[in-house]
Amino acid sequence: MASDKTTKTMLGGKRKLTLIDTIAQSVGLMGPVFSIAFLVPLLVGIGSASGNGAGGAAPLAVVIAAVGVIGLGWIVAEYTRKIQAAGSLYDYVTDGLGSRIGTAAGWLYYTGILALGAGILPMIGGTIHDTLLGEFNVQPFPYWLWDVLLFALVALIMFFGVVLSTRMQLTLAMISVTVVLIFSIFVIIKSGGIHHVATGFNPHSSPTDWKGVLFGVLYGVLLFTGFETSANLGEETENPKRNIPRAVLISVLVIAGFYVIGTYAQVAGYHFNMSLLGKNAGAPLFGLAGPTSAGGFASVSIRRLVELCVVFDMIAVLIGCAVSASRGIFALSRDRRLPSPLTKISRHGTPIGASNFVLGVYAIVIILVINTSVFVLPGGTPEYVSMFSWMSTFGGFAIAAIYLLISVGALRGLQSTDKRWALYAACLVGGLVTAAAIFGAIYKVTSPTVYAPYAAVVILFVGLVLAGVMPKAPTGTADFSGLSEADQGPIKI
Repeated sequence: MASDKTTKTMLGGKRKLTLIDTIAQSVGLMGPVFSIAFLVPLLVGIGSASGNGAGGAAPLAVVIAAVGVIGLGWIVAEYTRKIQAAGSLYDYVTDGLGSRIGTAAGWLYYTGILALGAGILPMIGGTIHDTLLGEFNVQPFPYWLWDVLLFALVALIMFFGVVLSTRMQLTLAMISVTVVLIFSIFVIIKSGGIHHVATGFNPHSSPTDWKGVLFGVLYGVLLFTGFETSANLGEETENPKRNIPRAVLISVLVIAGFYVIGTYAQVAGYHFNMSLLGKNAGAPLFGLAGPTSAGGFASVSIRRLVELCVVFDMIAVLIGCAVSASRGIFALSRDRRLPSPLTKISRHGTPIGASNFVLGVYAIVIILVINTSVFVLPGGTPEYVSMFSWMSTFGGFAIAAIYLLISVGALRGLQSTDKRWALYAACLVGGLVTAAAIFGAIYKVTSPTVYAPYAAVVILFVGLVLAGVMPKAPTGTADFSGLSEADQGPIKI
C-alpha cells in the first residue's frame, strides 16, 4: 500500500496528474474553439493581403498540417522519455542541434508565442465590443477600454500567479468543443456539404492550387500550437513514460478530427464561395450560427451561445500565451541567454521581470492598434483583425521553423531509439510539412503579410550570431528555484 501511494502522489501529498489531466493541458492551450472561429479566414486567404490561401481546399490544408503534427507529436513523445524539462522545445532543439542553434530557437519560439498573445488581446477586445454592439445594440465601453480591461486581467494573473485546475480546463474545453462540433455537423448536413466532400479536399479548389494550399498549411500548423504542452508535465504525471506520449498523440488526433470537421463546415456552409465567406471575415462561424433570415443556419440564441464559447476560449488562450511567454523569457534569462533583470521574482513567487516585459509588449501593440493603420489590410478589415492576422502569421512562421528544427535535430538527438523506422518516418513527415508551411508563407506573398516571416528570419539570424559570441549556458535546463510551486508546475513554455 505504501508503495502504491508513492506512485500516486507528489511531494507535499499532492495527487499525481493522470492521463486525462495531461490531455487537458494540451487541449486547453491549443484553444480549439478559438482557433476554428478565427483562423479559418486566414486558412482560406481572406485575412491575407496577398489574397493567397487554401480557399475551398482549406480542409485539405488542415489534413496535411495534422499529418505533420502527428509526426512531430511522435518526436515530442519520444523526447519526453529522455528529457523532462520546463522549456521542452528549447531543450529538444539544443539536444539535437547544439546550444547555439538551441538558443536562437528559444528566442524565436518565445518571440512567436509573445506575438500570438499580443495579437490575440486586441482581437478579444474587438470581438467583445462588436458582439455586444451587434447582438444587443449596446456599447458599455469604447473598444480601447476592453483592451485595457483584458490587459489588467492578464497583469493580475501574471503578478499573483496562475493556478489552473486541469480538470476544470478540460471540462470547459470539452463543453465548447462539443457545442461547436455538433453545430458544425449540423451545418454540413443542412448546407448539402455532405454531398460535396471531395471539393474540400481538392487542391484545385484553391485559387492558386497547391501554392495556396501550402500557405494554408502554415495556419494549419498554427491551429495545433500547444499540442506539446503536456510534455512539460513529466515530473508531475503518474507513469510519465506511458502517459505523456499517449497524451501528446491523443490530443493531436482528437483535435485534428475537430479541426477538419469545423473547417469543412465553414467552407461548405458558405457553399465554397470565398467572397461570401469574406463578408463574414471577422468570424465566419458566427455568421453560420445566425438565423436563416440573416443567411445562417440556426438562430440568434445559438449564435450567442457560440460567441460566448469562443470568447471564453480566447481568454484562456490569451492567459496561456502570456504565462508561456513570461516563463520562457525567464528560462532563457536564467540560462544567461537574455538580460539578468528579466530573472527578477516577485514576493508571490512569480517571474515579475519577464512578466513586465511581456506586458510592455502587449501595451505597445494595443497602442498601435488604436492609433495607427500600419498593419491594416485592404477591404475594410477591422484594425484588430489586421493586427491579429500579422501577428499570427509571424507566430505561425516562428513556431513552424522551430518544429522544423526539432524534426531535423531529432535525427541526432533520438538516434539511440530502438524504433529507427518510426524516427525516420516522423522526422520526414514533420520536416516536410513544416518546410511546406514555411515555403507557403514566403513564396509570392505580398506586403504587409510577407514582412511577418521576414521578421522571424531576421530574429533567427541575429539569434544565431549573438549565440555564437555568448558564453555557454551554465546548465542544460533553466533553474526555476525561487518561483512558487504552482508557477513551476504545468505551464506551457
